[in-house]
Amino acid sequence: MPAHVRRPDRRPEDAVTTWRRGPVPTALALLLGLLLLLRAQITDRGGLGNLVDTALPWSGALIPLLLAGALRRRSATAALALLLPAGAWLALFGGLLLDKSQPGGDLVVLTHNVGADNPDPTGTARALAASDAHVLALEELTPQARPVYEQELAANYPHHTVQGAVGLWSRLPLTGTTPVDLEQNAGPLAATAPAATSRALRTTVTTAKGPLVVYVAHLGSVRVFPRNGFWTDSRDRGARALARAVAADASERLVLLGDLNGTTDDRAFTGLTAQLRSAQETAGEGFGFSYPAAFPVVRIDQVLVRGVESRRSWVLPATGSDHLPVAAVIGWDQASRQRR
Repeated sequence: MPAHVRRPDRRPEDAVTTWRRGPVPTALALLLGLLLLLRAQITDRGGLGNLVDTALPWSGALIPLLLAGALRRRSATAALALLLPAGAWLALFGGLLLDKSQPGGDLVVLTHNVGADNPDPTGTARALAASDAHVLALEELTPQARPVYEQELAANYPHHTVQGAVGLWSRLPLTGTTPVDLEQNAGPLAATAPAATSRALRTTVTTAKGPLVVYVAHLGSVRVFPRNGFWTDSRDRGARALARAVAADASERLVLLGDLNGTTDDRAFTGLTAQLRSAQETAGEGFGFSYPAAFPVVRIDQVLVRGVESRRSWVLPATGSDHLPVAAVIGWDQASRQRR
């Protein structure tokens, strides 16, 4: 720099201005942080709380946008305020970004809503047969498609049971199958099945290490109505009924497979998540979104366990359904092995 050119002195007012800039991104960052911290206090009137719970993982996408706004405005206050939502989001969801899979395991379980409007049930059945799963739970079975799945899966899965619109195919023997009352109507299958069609079952898989109780469930659909908002009554009623059934079940090892039409963060599933662990959360990598198949944005297809440990969890490629199949490797946990 030439000697006659002097660097302008930084005035104290500049530092003050830096902290005063960007009131809008600062306020938005604080509001996002409070939303994450106080989500449980949000009213569920009109299904608002359920909607927030479901969309909450995507709130992390707002943080880079707000950071860009803070940098554009050169606002130190806005950048500092972003520490609140960033910290809250990482505390809630940061652990899901890690790969928690482990080697080993005893059984591969898989659940798939095969879709009542699936144009290619044969292709879907063949894809599932090639998955190497020991147990397949299928939801949204129609009377028209059921024979297709029975035929295509028979060679790999000699044991199966169907209750209404849900079924379980297994390489291992099944005993004691009973329907589970979810206290709801047929939902999306109303046009193809009677209103009383069962949407859940309980059965026992006989393994070399002892019995494994398996529940298969398809909870009621979530609806959005212009006047009523986010409607979840049928789904929530089924979740409570399913939680009561699991709580009353004294089985040592239990797996719940199915389309629950909600995420495990949803407050409607507190009764279930208090008793069961999510395979994706304990042994997966990422959020494991399963719906809609064309562009998954939410995980509503679940593998939940009790008395066994999840070793790995993943999402399979798309079939003809609007859901993606999800699978998990489970193993008898250390406590069970010691008791044996």
